[in-house]
Amino acid sequence: MKIDGQSYHTIWLDDNKKDIKIIDQRWLPHEFRVVTLKTVEEAAQAIKEMWVRGAPLIGVTAAYGMYLATLEAQGKPNSAKYLQECARQLLETRPTAVNLQWAVNQQLHAILSADSPQEKIQIASDTALRLKQEDIEVCRKIGEHGISLIEEISIAKSSDTVNILTHCNAGWLACVDWGTATSPIYQAHNKGIKVHVWVDETRPRNQGARITAWELGQHGIPHTIITDNTGGHLMQRDMVDMCIVGTDRTTRTGDVANKIGTYLKALAAKDNNVPFYVALPSSTIDWEMTDGKNIPIEVRGDDEVLYIYGKHEGTIKKVRLAPENSQGLNYGFDITPARLVTGLITERGICKANERDIKNMFS
Repeated sequence: MKIDGQSYHTIWLDDNKKDIKIIDQRWLPHEFRVVTLKTVEEAAQAIKEMWVRGAPLIGVTAAYGMYLATLEAQGKPNSAKYLQECARQLLETRPTAVNLQWAVNQQLHAILSADSPQEKIQIASDTALRLKQEDIEVCRKIGEHGISLIEEISIAKSSDTVNILTHCNAGWLACVDWGTATSPIYQAHNKGIKVHVWVDETRPRNQGARITAWELGQHGIPHTIITDNTGGHLMQRDMVDMCIVGTDRTTRTGDVANKIGTYLKALAAKDNNVPFYVALPSSTIDWEMTDGKNIPIEVRGDDEVLYIYGKHEGTIKKVRLAPENSQGLNYGFDITPARLVTGLITERGICKANERDIKNMFS
């Protein structure tokens, strides 16, 4: 995807083969910053403090974090133990996104199968690049399958604008390129289908208002930012044709863990007969889990609820919203049960959110 006409991925290996470059998303949309990760500790910090975010990108960043670990492990008396400790450090950063475990475990298994330090480094580099390239291709295919849903609505509306509601940011900035929930939207727009996106602000970190709106604007897609509680009202007035959201973890039975507030959108969609789709790469399916209630839900610091960031007179500032003696509670995700999900848009096609259809899709 492009920023001011220049093509970017969200993460890449520097030309020196020693550092990792990322787009630091904390400063968007007001400032575009590329930062360098030189150590495993910095990679873990980038994930935990949401310099990078979104399940697919978290996984790829962790994979590159393990590459940095192989560079650091050279010369250490017990490199295997050190690499396992680095893996543990990365795994502890964000408990909900299953892509994190998926990527770290792949890297650790591949690295520990090698003998020499140089072989470990090369395998880690190759694996990280493979996971990155796979994510790009998977997101592209999600868009290829999802565009059919938008096309059907467009035809039914005699080519009038298709209004799509999304939540949080499941765009290319949450992945490496294309995005999950946004990939069908980008591809529909590229094909000439008229689309308009209702962008939930997504409190408390405002990923919708800050990031989704910014990347849609960079691509020239019409969009409108709304408060998190507006979606139901729009659905009641027939102003939403479909919902597409992403997911950080999906059980093999179709329950979905996504950014807090997704469940309420799904309830409103069900009550108003609005199709509610979840776009996901298969790497976010937890094949060991059958009940979404068992998905660990990250509780983040209450500062994100009590304060807000914004740009004032050219400076990005942190401003307190709540009374000084008030406390906050900050769940990062909620669970949308499979019964509220119209379908899952994956790289292999679209299926219903139930165990039988998911298993058939990924047999």
